[in-house]
Amino acid sequence: MEPITAILDAFRSASLVALGEGHHLSREDHAFRVSLIRDPRFPNIVNDIVVERGNARYQDVIDRFVRGEDVSADTLRHVWQDTTGLTFEFDAPLSEELFQAVRSVNARLPRERQLRVLLGDPPIEWESVRTFADMLRWGDQRDFFAADLIRREVLARGRRALLIWGRGHFQRGNQRTNFESADWLAGLLESDGKTKLYSIFPVFASADARDEPDVSSVQRDIVSWPVPSLAHIAGTLLGAADFETYLPSDTRFVKQGERFVPLPRDRWRAMPMEQQFDAVLYLGRRLSLARLSPSTCADAAYIQMRSSRMALAPDGQANIARLEAHCAAVLGR
Repeated sequence: MEPITAILDAFRSASLVALGEGHHLSREDHAFRVSLIRDPRFPNIVNDIVVERGNARYQDVIDRFVRGEDVSADTLRHVWQDTTGLTFEFDAPLSEELFQAVRSVNARLPRERQLRVLLGDPPIEWESVRTFADMLRWGDQRDFFAADLIRREVLARGRRALLIWGRGHFQRGNQRTNFESADWLAGLLESDGKTKLYSIFPVFASADARDEPDVSSVQRDIVSWPVPSLAHIAGTLLGAADFETYLPSDTRFVKQGERFVPLPRDRWRAMPMEQQFDAVLYLGRRLSLARLSPSTCADAAYIQMRSSRMALAPDGQANIARLEAHCAAVLGR
């Protein structure tokens, strides 16, 4: 079905619609999000947009920006560059383009109907971070912080919100713990037994979509659907398929005392997709990834900042090499 109308209709029965990102650099995901926000019906139905790609420490900055006030580029970029995420995906132009789209929509609206952007990442203070453990004290709060923010700023105020996070955060059961816990954002929000969110999982249908699973293996005719399309999946082949088909995992864990240890694969539980998500958003046969801007890649201070943060993590050197290769391609070196 036509996805924008379907999403707006979902707000009739749910105050929260969770639109997952398949890849933080996906141009297809981004183009759809912007078209949804720019739809003239959107601000008549939705009050808030809550995003993963924004440090809550800079809520005042984004408030002023989407209201149309003057905010310098140097100030604005802290919103997405200073999240708890160590890698560089949020630093691509897609982040600013999303906020620019909200700003342009608000420019046509009276103040009382303007869209509000809420930054959902914890207010980490990078100047006080020295070690990976320092970062984890903020990073481990991510879904809990966001759930509390949404309860306080959206649900308690009787508002409606579009939630934009990496799709894994909208699992109702935690795949990593063999679905024994519900401590991702969707599970936390619905844990009170009253809150219901409508969750959407983006999918592709071709090996051309890089590391994306080919969902035509579940629904063969999906390749003939219009792009984009949205499908409610309860009671369908797409809904009955194991969640592992949509989001393959390398390892699952079980808690033993205070530790989590790997769980043998023969003990992995199956979980129907329809118990994890409500709909899939079909984005076609091809996934294309955005790049950092040439000016970002040429900025020595930026490269130093991002590399020093990535170096904190155990896999830091691999991610630094990935950034270097990415920027070499951007700058034609």
